[in-house]
Amino acid sequence: MRIATWNVNSVRQRLAPLLALLREAAPDALCLQETKCEDHVFPRLEIEDAGYNVAVHGQKGFNGVAILSKSPLQDVTLGLPGFDGEAQSRYIEAVIADRAGGVMRVASIYAPNGNPPDTQKYLYKLAFMETLTRHAEALLGLEEPTVLAGDYNVIPEPRDVYEASAWLGDALFLPQTRAAYQRLVNLGYADALRATSDEGGLYTFWDYQAGAWQKNKGLRIDHLLLSPQAADRLARVEIVKSMRAGEKPSDHVAIYADFAA
Repeated sequence: MRIATWNVNSVRQRLAPLLALLREAAPDALCLQETKCEDHVFPRLEIEDAGYNVAVHGQKGFNGVAILSKSPLQDVTLGLPGFDGEAQSRYIEAVIADRAGGVMRVASIYAPNGNPPDTQKYLYKLAFMETLTRHAEALLGLEEPTVLAGDYNVIPEPRDVYEASAWLGDALFLPQTRAAYQRLVNLGYADALRATSDEGGLYTFWDYQAGAWQKNKGLRIDHLLLSPQAADRLARVEIVKSMRAGEKPSDHVAIYADFAA
């Protein structure tokens, strides 16, 4: 079973690479972030024609999350439970059937950026992460294979950024931010990539500015966090780096995890 996540940076602008990803990587489920459109203009028909069911939680021009799945989506939750700031569409969760005859719970998460860090935007980011941690802890009690996937806007470690010293004052790399992410992991979730590789320089985001892609000045901010039941089945993880070199690319690329039956 293959679960993928991708910050699409406007689903209507990236429909062609999205359909190519569905065709070539063929994930069983794909979590999208920054869809940047209301639900009624989401390109549902094209995605359904590609063989996927769709659950969306959109917002005009900003944010927006979705889950695309080959199997029907059940128990869909729109918005992060317990979060007062959910006027912004940043969380969607659903249960899908897996190939082993069981189920897998999947969430698509678009955490706040938090910059500038001396403003309310950073407090909002920390509040979101704290609420996500409480909800993630509650999900562990279900004892289901669970994948919390998405753009966390967190650089977990220095090896996850091209030049750590350049990011010391950024909301994505502040000690409080990394500690918030670590609290999620410490609950019992596994960072899928780090469960399979200790290598540095594995990035999922390259800015559009200053030749960041050409100079490989990247960040790893898109993550798949796995409950113990999902981590036990993890087989491999791949970053689809080639997407960043495509026509009209998102500034993020997809990352997926494969799970054994």
